[in-house]
This record gives sequence, C-alpha cells and structure tokens, in this order.
Amino acid sequence: MSNYSSEAPGFYKFTPEERIKIIKERVGLSDAESHKISSMSGLELSQADGMIENVIGGMTIPLGIAMNFLINNRDYLIPMATEEPSVVAAASNASKMTRNMGGFFTSTTGPIMIGQIQLTKVKDPNAAKFKILESKEIILEKSNAQDPILCKLGGGAIDLNVKVLDTIQGPMVVTELHVDCRDAMGANAVNTMCEAVAPYIEEITGGKVYLRILSNLAVKRISRSRAVFDKSALGGEQVVDEIISAYAFAKADPFRCATHNKGIMNGITAVALATGQDTRAIEAGAHVYAQRNGVYNSLTIWEKDDKGDLVGTIEMPLAVGLVGGATATNPIAKICVKILGVKTSSELSQIIASVGLAQNLAALRALSQEGIQKGHMKLHARNVAISAGAKGEEIDLITKKIVSEKKVRFDRAKELLDELNKKNNV
Repeated sequence: MSNYSSEAPGFYKFTPEERIKIIKERVGLSDAESHKISSMSGLELSQADGMIENVIGGMTIPLGIAMNFLINNRDYLIPMATEEPSVVAAASNASKMTRNMGGFFTSTTGPIMIGQIQLTKVKDPNAAKFKILESKEIILEKSNAQDPILCKLGGGAIDLNVKVLDTIQGPMVVTELHVDCRDAMGANAVNTMCEAVAPYIEEITGGKVYLRILSNLAVKRISRSRAVFDKSALGGEQVVDEIISAYAFAKADPFRCATHNKGIMNGITAVALATGQDTRAIEAGAHVYAQRNGVYNSLTIWEKDDKGDLVGTIEMPLAVGLVGGATATNPIAKICVKILGVKTSSELSQIIASVGLAQNLAALRALSQEGIQKGHMKLHARNVAISAGAKGEEIDLITKKIVSEKKVRFDRAKELLDELNKKNNV
C-alpha cells in the first residue's frame, strides 16, 4: 500500500509551485529533484548529445500529474507528458469515478518479447523448420550466452517458435525467439541474441539469414486492466447506456475506431513519454494488436453489469522497461519513475493500461453527453490566448471572453488583446 493518497481536491486550482510542493511532500522528492522538474530544464545539452545524433538543443513538453488513481488497492500519482489540453484532467476525473468501486484491477502475462530471424533461400522450408526446432536447446543456450546478467536476474531466452511464410519472394522460414526481458524493454538484448544465433541457423539449414530483429507486436507481453464506474458518478444509467452506444459505434466502424483508440493512446503515450519509454514501439504494437482478428477494433470493451454500473476492460501489448534506454539517461524520466514508485516493468505496464482505460472512459462520456469540445475548448482557449501574445492577467481575461463567445480562435484572441492594450495605453 502507498503511504500517501492520490486524491487532492482542487489540485488543478493550485499554482504550479504549490502543486510541485504537494507532490514533493507526498513521494519524498529531494529539493534538487523538485527543482529539476519545475525549472523545465532537466536534460543537459551534453546528456542530450549522448542520446541522439546531431543535437542542437531540446524541446520541453508539459508534465502534469494525474490524480485519484487507485490500482490494485494502491494509490498512484501518475506523471503524464503531453501537449494536448484536457488529457490529464480527463484521466484524473475518470479515475475518481471508480474509486468507490475499488479502482482498477490489473494483470499481465509477463515481460516476454519476441525476436525474429528471417531465413531465406531454403529448398525445403518445412524440413528447415523442423531442423531448427530440433536444435531448440542449442539455440537457447547460444542466445543466453549473450546476456549472462539477464539470465542471472531470472530472464533470458526461454522458448522459440518457427513458422513458414509464403511471401512474394517465395517461402521464408522465420524463427521467433521468446525472451524474458525482466525489467528492461528488451530491444537491445533481443536483437543481440538474434544476431548471435543467425549463423548457426544458416549452418543447420543451408539457408541465408537477413533480418534479425525484435518485433514490436509484443503479444506475449500483454497488460490488462478492469474497472467498474459508478453509474451515479457518471450521471445515471442512461449515461451508461449512451457510453456503451458510443463504444458500439467504434467497434463497428474503423473510421470512428481510429479516433477511439487514439484517445486511449493519449493517456498511454503520455505516461510512456514521461517515464522514458519507446512511445513509437508501444503505439505500433497497440494498433496492430487492435487488428489481430482481421478487423481494426477497439482496445477496450464496455459493458453494463447487473447493477447498471459501467464495466470497462482493456487488453493490449505494453513493452516498457525500467532499466536502459531513456529511462536510465533522462533525469526527468528517472524522477517520474520515482513519483510513480514502481519497482518492476510489469507494474509499470499495468499502471499505463489503467490510464488508457480511464482516458477512454472520459472521452466516451464527453462525446456521448455534451460533446468533446465543451471541456476541451475551455482548456485549449488558454493556449489560443497565449499564442496571441497574452501574458499574466490578460490570459485569464481573454480565455474567459473567447469561451463565453464560443469563438476560441486566434484572430478573436488577438483582437481582444489589441483592445486591452489600447485601453491600457489610454
């Protein structure tokens, strides 16, 4: 159990300085850590230069904290890095609607990644498949020799599968290495293993290996989350029915479902980015998984229970890690992991899945009721006011005006700002 609550009524009303003080006290951040986050300059130029090529600087993304999350009977404060208004607020609001029902309950299949070795130019592909399977123990032994530390921690190559593909260039034999990556995302470890065993596979089959690389369709690294949302908190049983109707639309139409799943990824990618994960890998795996049955479908399922409450579930691949990559090199990512208080990659993946479920609920409720723009545009209006040049008290004055007029546009914000400036200069 956490020694703090993820609830903080009126958290959004506090100043950024007050918010970071609350988070600092609850999770035990040091003065240096809280300063690094609030200064918005956590990554040194020299550190960035070691992460990617041709570095000239950095780009700051706003970092917020989603509140109210109760996951497996534990409170979590959840860092979210995103430039999109309403995402953090929506996740916080949705999570509040399930707290009195027990919050989110999760499970995972474990941190198993798949590496693929593409074998070509074999006369007898099915016989080659069997030769590889007969050599399974040798292949696993050669793979694990590449990463003794991972094996010492209880991970490593644990199994393999072989399939024959019919391609435009003829049959290909693909060996799929199953690797328990423990608390790493695993790309480097898996790729190293695939490259190490490729010559042996060529030797026993007489074929030619080309690609030797990890797959981002992590079907053996599935995370799940389930929650019951109180019908009274949602607005009544009719609202539950309308949310399910919105879900049914997404399930039936890929044009709607693309936006439906994008809403889920708003939350998932925000937490992934905050904690230094490979967001592109997560997104690619999620969208392919959504089409695993031949039709692009929702990553979530929404139902009504016998009490009339809304039940939501999410199931998707989530390849995340706590060691290696940007999680290990980016100071802000390290602090975000500390705020979360997670100890394993599996725990992190289940938290991220829960945020995705909450994000989807918030979007479906907004869409099926007042429409997405009412809440979203109130928050977006501040961006519009700032982009028009508003500062200080001008931001709130212009924001309030363009929202009340329902003219959340740059030209109107600029017009109002000019009027203010003329008035103040008289």
